[in-house]
Amino acid sequence: MTLLTVENLTLQFDTDEGRITAVNDISFEVNAGEVLGLVGESGSGKSVTAKSVMQLNPSNSVYGPDSRITLLVDNEPIDVLSLKGGSELRVVRGGAVSMIFQEPMASFAPAITIGDQMVEQLLLHKDISKKEAVRISIEMLDRVGISDADKRFKQYAFELSGGMRQRAMIAMALSTNPKLLIADEPTTALDVTIQAQVIDLMKDLVAEFDMGIIFITHDLGVIAQTADRVAVMYLGELVEQGTVRQVIKSPAHPYTRGLINALPKLDELDQPLTPIPGDIPSPLERPAGCVFHTRCPVAEARCSESLPGMKDYGEGHVAACFVTSEEGAKT
Repeated sequence: MTLLTVENLTLQFDTDEGRITAVNDISFEVNAGEVLGLVGESGSGKSVTAKSVMQLNPSNSVYGPDSRITLLVDNEPIDVLSLKGGSELRVVRGGAVSMIFQEPMASFAPAITIGDQMVEQLLLHKDISKKEAVRISIEMLDRVGISDADKRFKQYAFELSGGMRQRAMIAMALSTNPKLLIADEPTTALDVTIQAQVIDLMKDLVAEFDMGIIFITHDLGVIAQTADRVAVMYLGELVEQGTVRQVIKSPAHPYTRGLINALPKLDELDQPLTPIPGDIPSPLERPAGCVFHTRCPVAEARCSESLPGMKDYGEGHVAACFVTSEEGAKT
């Protein structure tokens, strides 16, 4: 069952320097019980894409006229971009959709206990008593693996370790029983041991609650362990989509290959790292044609003139590249 459908999403921002394009005409879906990995360097448009699902982008946001975001809530499709005001958006924000941020300390109010914040959001979104909200909150803290949950419930965010804060953030996000969970770089600030625990926890939650997850990261190693499907973004463009195995084992776009080649190799410790040359351009200086051509090792003259369309490599694996599409795409 498809929970989320994003069609032709274009997002621009009005700034003092003019209107800049952050996301350009992208489309993807998220199904129930599925983790979609949204991958790309900083500045690729991953976070603003995810925030569009909850209309969390700032007031200077301008969505394209053909942009559509459809969320399935109680088997009824909701046109997210048509929602106006806090009361209409409440069904999406923290209700059907929850979000986990990279640094929980920036999300929890430092002067309010973890429990009080969890109870407050439950009373906002559910027709329950405060006593029931307390019970649900403590139970959810326990389910995400926080020991002495009733004690942690009364503590402040600064009293918890980094891994425990992240688990508390996940518990808070899940307490409203969302259909879709957006996880924005949830493991970046954690050490590898805690990172592995959070990844295992999210896998268990998908299986238990049959929810969909958008997992945002720049780390393909994390995606390989977590996601079912992968969407690769570069400078607001969706350049490749497919299953984890398709994208990791047989990357069709030069940018995806560059991300994979940049990963450290434990069996080749003497080999230098191979980063993608150059830097991601500023949205104010968006290249014509294929946006990756300024850094692409196989770019041709046509790449700077025309935008390549998505080419089909079979079984849902697609990529937007003139050169690699001639190597094996299905026509």
